Amino acid sequence: IGTQYLLTLKAVNCARGESLASTEAEAGDKNHVLDALGKTASEMRSKLGESLSTVEKLDTPLEQATTPSLEALQAYSLGRRIFGADPAAAVPLFEQAIRLDPKFGMAHLSLGISQLNLGETSLGVESIQRANSLSERVSQWEKFAIESRYYYAVGGDLNKTRQTYELWAQAYPRDPIPVDVLGTIYAALGQYDKAVALGRDAHRIGSGIDNNNLVACYLNANRLDEAVAAAREAQTREHDSPLIRINLYQVAFLRNDRSAMAQQAAWLAGKSGAEDVLLDLEAQTAAYAGQLEKAREFSRRAVASAAAANEKETAAGYEAEAALREALFGNLVQAQKGAAAALGRSTGRDVQYLAALTLALAGDASRAQGLAVDLDKRFPEGTIVQFNYLPTVRAQLALARNDPTRSIEALQAASPYELGTEGNALLGGAYLPALHPVYVRGMAYLVAHRGSEAAAEFQKVLDHPGVVVSQPIGALAHLQIGRAYATEGDTPRAKVEYQDFLTLWKDADPDIPILKAAKAEYARLK
Repeated sequence: IGTQYLLTLKAVNCARGESLASTEAEAGDKNHVLDALGKTASEMRSKLGESLSTVEKLDTPLEQATTPSLEALQAYSLGRRIFGADPAAAVPLFEQAIRLDPKFGMAHLSLGISQLNLGETSLGVESIQRANSLSERVSQWEKFAIESRYYYAVGGDLNKTRQTYELWAQAYPRDPIPVDVLGTIYAALGQYDKAVALGRDAHRIGSGIDNNNLVACYLNANRLDEAVAAAREAQTREHDSPLIRINLYQVAFLRNDRSAMAQQAAWLAGKSGAEDVLLDLEAQTAAYAGQLEKAREFSRRAVASAAAANEKETAAGYEAEAALREALFGNLVQAQKGAAAALGRSTGRDVQYLAALTLALAGDASRAQGLAVDLDKRFPEGTIVQFNYLPTVRAQLALARNDPTRSIEALQAASPYELGTEGNALLGGAYLPALHPVYVRGMAYLVAHRGSEAAAEFQKVLDHPGVVVSQPIGALAHLQIGRAYATEGDTPRAKVEYQDFLTLWKDADPDIPILKAAKAEYARLK
């Protein structure tokens, strides 16, 4: 009204349309709108029955808790609407909010989460650290939001992260966010049934929440029908997203449904922030069938796509993943070159782990050991680093020294976490592997000529298809089980596993070292 603003805040029973309460306030100009809104909110809380003590306790002024800039709040709000489904599109909105108000803590946090979802771990950590430094001027809800992400992304302590989310859920029992994210934490810890239960609880509490995490939890638990149903429900509620489509692609892969994979690929093609993930998935699919040259081309395109979007760490991750694949397939020189190229782009936590494991497999023990020492120093409290990444690298280094006993001992620390999803449990990181501690332990048992124990480890890989999905170890596990049975002298069962592997790789590139070895071993079994 001229330069003045009249704010009316109403609470309405959506089922019956009746008004429950209404408050009004005036602002002399645009700069006082947020102050007036804060006052109407406090009055509304009292009218709706909140006790005076909690209103006073949790009544941080809006301008102090959020931002004094209406324009910054607008940009932030637009970003929050889409950041879960489309982090690439949300990033510039959060950056705009920060330019308008550099002390906007939640904008820094949301930018950090978006960067982590895009695989830019180092940038995400910097943004979350900045948010944490501003946490004195936020509300209690926002403190929980910032603190929980800080414990996860900066320190990497999943147990402390879990405790913070549990406190958040207790303090705000009608908020689906902490419950939803708790599900992904339990997935990282390998407790998939609990992850699914929490995902379903979050969906029950907040019908407006997207289904990305629930779909992923169903996939990890190998409950594929329920994963598809949850994805379809999200789509009917107009909550479709690249993350939903990526999960549906993986479900289709596990069902060997090429038509459905092509359908999801067509939807993802050309999407900002999603095309590079699609190309990486296509690389994994090709490599799973032993089509290594095709996989290399898809990986090159994934790296180029991420680099073009200025996602440097993501590009490095794809390069490191491709290098690990070369090492597993026996192309050791190419694996070393790929690891070096990845480290030239980024020394982020997950890139460094992949490079260290690759170099340990490829015979560069000195460089792998140096990377492991550095990871240990940088992440002394990191659950995944200390109880998954480092035991796996150390075990592989022991195998390189032909010391299977030390290798098996090194992996004891990984036992409680080895079935987890690894890496960015709360966020993205499509290139991160899983179950490598299990696979390396199986290799150690093979070297020690303990065939039955080796077979049991490789069977774990096959028993968790929703976690392994299209990783190379999913295909190679068949071969390694065959080798384990051969070690035990069980030729009939060994032949079956070799045949399964060779059938899976019937269209594989013929010059892959591990394929040549497998064919020679199978011929000797006859």
